[in-house]
Amino acid sequence: MKLIILDRDGVINEDSDTYIKSPDEWQPIPGSLEAIARLCHAGYRVVVATNQSGLSRGLFDLETLNLIHKKMHRMAQEAGGLIDAVFFCPDLDEANPYRKPNPGMLLEISRRLKCSLQGAPVVGDSVRDIRAARAANARPFLVRTGKGTITLEREAEICANVPVFDDLAAVADELIAVHE
Repeated sequence: MKLIILDRDGVINEDSDTYIKSPDEWQPIPGSLEAIARLCHAGYRVVVATNQSGLSRGLFDLETLNLIHKKMHRMAQEAGGLIDAVFFCPDLDEANPYRKPNPGMLLEISRRLKCSLQGAPVVGDSVRDIRAARAANARPFLVRTGKGTITLEREAEICANVPVFDDLAAVADELIAVHE
């Protein structure tokens, strides 16, 4: 099984410093849903791993988060793709093993899907995503969308040896070309 794990905000959809608090605020990054579709057609299982501390902050409730994810699933399907699962951590506490940059959420994906993360691409836009991927023995990829450009500028040392792409569409192009 080929697995790819995607961060949500800044990778699939436009990010917001004030959080995505409603389905209306969830807007896909141009080309991201089509990239998910192409990855699916190339045999990848697409899973989302996202910190959602807005829940703990009281900015939205679980029902609203489910509606946001329902919109994301529907739009991915309309583009011809499928998101197999969404894993999220609502906690603010950095000590929570499931909150990125800790690897717990990624390890839970591995456990539930009964697959190794060895070399599995984990696409994110922040240092948290890179650190979580490395700690889970997965392969971090950084996109310039979302907070990615700022991450590259501020955290060059941490980003060393991490493949960098303009967006999720460019990641899909690379992964699909490698496996053809």
